[in-house]
Amino acid sequence: MVFVHGAILDHSQWDRQTEALCDDYTTVSYDVRGHGRTGGSEPATYSMELFADDLAALVSELGLDRPVVCGLSTGGCVAQAYAMRYPDGLSGLVLADTFSPVVFDRLERFQRLVVPRLTIPFVRLVGYERVEKVMVWFQERLSGTPAGGDYGNVERLRERGPPMATDEFAKVIRAVSRFTDSSVVLGDIDVPTLVLYGENELPFVRRHAAAFGDGIPTVTVRAVPDAGHASNLDNPAFFEDALREFLDGLRTVAR
Repeated sequence: MVFVHGAILDHSQWDRQTEALCDDYTTVSYDVRGHGRTGGSEPATYSMELFADDLAALVSELGLDRPVVCGLSTGGCVAQAYAMRYPDGLSGLVLADTFSPVVFDRLERFQRLVVPRLTIPFVRLVGYERVEKVMVWFQERLSGTPAGGDYGNVERLRERGPPMATDEFAKVIRAVSRFTDSSVVLGDIDVPTLVLYGENELPFVRRHAAAFGDGIPTVTVRAVPDAGHASNLDNPAFFEDALREFLDGLRTVAR
C-alpha cells in the first residue's frame, strides 16, 4: 500500500498507519515533489498529473505490483490522477478527506480556489505556518464546522519535518487550484475504492464524499467519527480499522 500525504506536510503524516499495517502488508510512504526530503524541483508549475507520474516512477522503481494507493486531501487528488493515468497500476484506491475536479457552487469555489491563492503573498511575508492557522480559523468560521480537527497534530508534524520553500508552497497551491481542469472521470475508476471523510469536515468535502459514492462503480463510503480534515490523525484507530477491513476484503477477493 502506498500512502500519499496532504499538501504542506510530508510522509510522516502516515507514520501511525504504516506502522499499524506493516506486519501484514507492504507499506510505503514518501514525500511528494516540493515537500519534505524530496524538496523542490525545476519546473515552474506543478500539477496532479506530474505528481501522479512521480508516483508511477516510485512504484516502478520499488517493483510494486499494482499496489493500493491511499491519498488524503491533496494526496487524494494525486491518487485520482494516478488511477486515471495508470489504470493497470493499482488494485485498489483509498480517497480520504479529498475532492474531485468538480466545483459544486460559489462557496466551494471561494474556499478551494480563491482563498488558497490569496495566501501566497502573505506566506512570502510571514511563513505558511502562521498563515495556515488563520486559514483554518477562517474556513471553520465560514463553514460552521470544526474541520481543523486537532490542529496540534499537524503542527507537531511540521515542527519535526524540514521547512518548505515559499516558492514550492506557491507551486503546490496553484497545482491544487488547477485540479479543476483535470480529466478525472469518476465512472472510469475501475478498482475497488474506499472513501473516508471526517464527520466534521468542511461541507464541500462531505459533498464530494457523497459524489464519490454516486460516481465510482465499486465504492464504500465511511464517515470517520470525531475527525476533521486530517481524519487519519484525528481518529487513527478508526481510520486504521477501516483500512484493514478494506485491504482484507481485497485479499479475500484476490484468492
